[in-house]
Amino acid sequence: MSLPISNHLRKFLEYLEIEKGRSPLTVRNYDFYLQRFIEWAQDPKTDEIDYEKIRQYRLYLNRLEDPQRGTLKKTTQNYHLIALRSFLKYLARHDIQTMSPEKIELAKQGSRDVSFLDATDLERLLAAPEKTDASDIIKARDRAILELFFSTGMRVSELATLKKDQINLDREEFTVRGKGDKTRVVFLSHQARHFLREYLKRRNDECPYMFVRHDRAKSGAEEVGSLTPRSIERLVKKYAAAAGIPKKVSPHTLRHSFATDLLMNGADLRSVQSMLGHSSITTTQIYTHVTNQQLKEVHQAFHARRRKEEE
Repeated sequence: MSLPISNHLRKFLEYLEIEKGRSPLTVRNYDFYLQRFIEWAQDPKTDEIDYEKIRQYRLYLNRLEDPQRGTLKKTTQNYHLIALRSFLKYLARHDIQTMSPEKIELAKQGSRDVSFLDATDLERLLAAPEKTDASDIIKARDRAILELFFSTGMRVSELATLKKDQINLDREEFTVRGKGDKTRVVFLSHQARHFLREYLKRRNDECPYMFVRHDRAKSGAEEVGSLTPRSIERLVKKYAAAAGIPKKVSPHTLRHSFATDLLMNGADLRSVQSMLGHSSITTTQIYTHVTNQQLKEVHQAFHARRRKEEE
């Protein structure tokens, strides 16, 4: 006898956590997306999910409007559909009668815009901490953070949880645990290694994390604790404004800058994929447009050469 899909939700979320190794944030997001479907569809039985119901749900998502944010972006609509498709795959794997997950098509998306910094803006941003009136240790910490972002392409969540014993400054490489609990090797530039050393020289605390707060408590003693991803995002935004960079700059902008710098200097897409920790090269292909300048130079150098010679 077929049961309402809500009866299977808890076990599916536990499956994501235990068997698939998804992060707590991912599990919460899947729960939110699926609860939205359950509420909209009035908790149908598993064998009542069919193509027409999914079609109507896609119309609902496409027309859903938030008073403050407007309609849902295509990427957000797809997150809902991906969660539902994963849920149906789970049901099918457990021999529970339902619609084939392959029948759920995702909404077509336009190409993603990739925001990155040119060389001039990048240098101004990296130097910005040293031009503030902050304490020497905060200047050293913040310069090390910016250099590490550009050297490794790390995500802000990865950098915030980085510990001192993970980094081997002599080898100029270390292992990062990223999305989906996957590990990858990242590499330090000479500049990043230098500024990390300068920061660590000034540390005399026992906190295991690489980047910590250096605030003064009311007692006058220094409070030490790891920086949060949100505080690092605010830090990057502050220095971008101080450097006079007009565009919106975030830790992900530095990740984009890392990738585009590699590609524009001749790195192949597969290598960049590995260094970014992308599971699919399709994700990495958003950066290929940055080589358009190189394509233009090839066109100018080799196109219609015979006509030029005849002039």
